[in-house]
Formats: sequence, structure tokens, C-alpha cells
Amino acid sequence: MKPFAARYGRTPRSIAAPAPTPTVPTRVLGLDPGSVRTGWGVVERHGHTARGIAAGVIRVSERAPLAERLEAVHRGVCAVLAEHRPDAVAIEEVFFARYAQAALVLGHARGVAMLAAAQAGLAIATYPPTVVKRAVVGTGKAEKAQVAQLVGALLGWTELPGPDATDALAIAITHLNVSRIGV
Repeated sequence: MKPFAARYGRTPRSIAAPAPTPTVPTRVLGLDPGSVRTGWGVVERHGHTARGIAAGVIRVSERAPLAERLEAVHRGVCAVLAEHRPDAVAIEEVFFARYAQAALVLGHARGVAMLAAAQAGLAIATYPPTVVKRAVVGTGKAEKAQVAQLVGALLGWTELPGPDATDALAIAITHLNVSRIGV
């Protein structure tokens, strides 16, 4: 009998055994930062299944000085971390903003959210909005409604929280998927 390469004109490829499914669930806190509304969502993975734990929005008065708003965002993220004890935090990256000042303020809110996660000793991952949309919907140009609909379907939720919390859940789902496939 001829060797494999002689019969098929190529050498066989190794097929690695699939990675073992983790038995311990992985819990991720997704954050959609803002200086007035910071969406958060906690998603847990059991094997290949994602389960939504909780979601909400940290709301801050728009009229408060920026320093007070940032302190309130930090305090709110710390409270969510203490209550839900995630294994990792995934945060949306700052997207292109029409106004530089708005992007700067968003960056400050993102910074205090990252600080809270770092103070808790958690790994932090960041994802651009287009990657989150692609990971959840399949296209980076998806509308918010499409993202929300698929987040609900993936988590089995018939009633969804507001758009900020739904975006945060999508970010957490993205991190679970990326960490599962090892990208």
C-alpha cells in the first residue's frame, strides 16, 4: 500500500483534540462606559452556553460637575464588582466621536471604570464597537436593535434592559466568545 502522501499528493494534517470544556463557569462583567449612563451586564459561561446573570445602568446627574460624575461611575462599578464577583471585565473602546470634548469625557469615564476593575485585581479586555457587533450579530455595521435582539436570543431573555445595559451584555458575550476560542 502506498504512503498517504503518494496516494493523495499531500501529507495529512494533524487534527488536535478539542480543548476540554471548562467545568468552572467563567463570569464576565461587560461595561459600556459613559459619564452620565454606564451600562453594565454580567454574563456567565457554562461550557458552551452563556447565561445572563444581571444587567443595569449606573446613572449620574448630567448637571453634576465632571469630577463628581466620574466618582459616581467609579463607585457604581465598584459596587457591581463587589456584588457579582466577575472573573474578568470587558470594556468597550472609545469610538470615533464627532466632538473631541465628548470623546475626552467618555475616555475619562472609561478610565475610572478600568481603574475600578484594576483595583479589584481583574483582567481587563477592551473591544471596539465593530468587533462587538460582529461577534454578536455577524456584521460590524449592525444597528443597536439588531444587537439587542440577538443578545436576548443568546441569553434566552424575553425582556431586555435598556440599550446601555444591552450593549454591556454584548461586550461580555464578545469576551466570553473570544476567550473560548483563544483569539
